[in-house]
Amino acid sequence: MNKIHSYKDLVAWQRAMEVVVSVYTVTNQFPKSELYGLTSQARRAAISIPSNIAEGRLRRTKTDYMYRLSIAYSSGAELETQIEIAKRLPFGSTIDFSKVDSLLNEVMRMLNKMINSS
Repeated sequence: MNKIHSYKDLVAWQRAMEVVVSVYTVTNQFPKSELYGLTSQARRAAISIPSNIAEGRLRRTKTDYMYRLSIAYSSGAELETQIEIAKRLPFGSTIDFSKVDSLLNEVMRMLNKMINSS
């Protein structure tokens, strides 16, 4: 098993970074009218996931780490909801959400396991 030296070594952080890139790719296809709405909200939620994993990993106590992981998990749920909203809007039918769905599902499972195994 590889030793974790940095939050960058955490697979959950690495996948969460992929979620961010995927969300940016998908939201680039949203209408410009959503720039300050759904696009902005989805991007902020996506960015929050790896950011909180990183911040939590560098916290001094396990309680702080778990708190930050729970925030990352909550941001993932927020992002799932925003993606679902986009799918239900007229423009969503022309966008392929499969990559972001798959990555986000993987990250959410990892975070859930990390939170519940402590």
